[in-house]
Amino acid sequence: MSQILPGILEKDFLAIENKLQIIKPFSKRVHIDFLDGKFSPEISLMEISSFSKYKEDFFMEAHLMVDDPLQYLKPLADAGFNRFLGHIEKMKDLDEFIAKGQILGEIGIALDIDTNIDSIEIPFDDLDVILLMAVKAGKSGQEFNLEVLEKIKKIREKSEITIEIDGGINRETLVKVKEQGANRFVATSFIFSDKDPMLAYEILLGLAG
Repeated sequence: MSQILPGILEKDFLAIENKLQIIKPFSKRVHIDFLDGKFSPEISLMEISSFSKYKEDFFMEAHLMVDDPLQYLKPLADAGFNRFLGHIEKMKDLDEFIAKGQILGEIGIALDIDTNIDSIEIPFDDLDVILLMAVKAGKSGQEFNLEVLEKIKKIREKSEITIEIDGGINRETLVKVKEQGANRFVATSFIFSDKDPMLAYEILLGLAG
């Protein structure tokens, strides 16, 4: 079953809460971006405990565009996050990240648009999901990069694992990545820039099937 996850990347909690209230009527799942300014120049809100007030309202997925994602797992779990995605490019101990993440919830690794899938040197069966960036990680509103299509295809040839795509998702690009085998889609600008976010979400959901 394909899924659409509204994505949120903001620097202050008020902006995050505003978006959570927007999606609450139509989505119980949300993708939250965390950036520490080391993985990319962008910085997001890093006060993880603030999210605990929403742990009963949403299935929360954390996308960790940070240095050493392992250190964030316990605080995120304590705040009610259910899934943890850490970038392989900044992973100091991938085995420990996965082992700890499996205990705390669902675990996955993320690859930036320039990272080859051959860098995944662990069995796919150890993961719940692989997230592929379709843009350069760190900033919403970028143009979709077609190079992600071949990466999706290669992973799908090897495994039935959930493949999640983040960056540049809209009506046209969702169809392209779905055709290659992706089955979870993060939409940020397409949803929140629309005058009717619910309608935008439902359009993507219909295309995802």
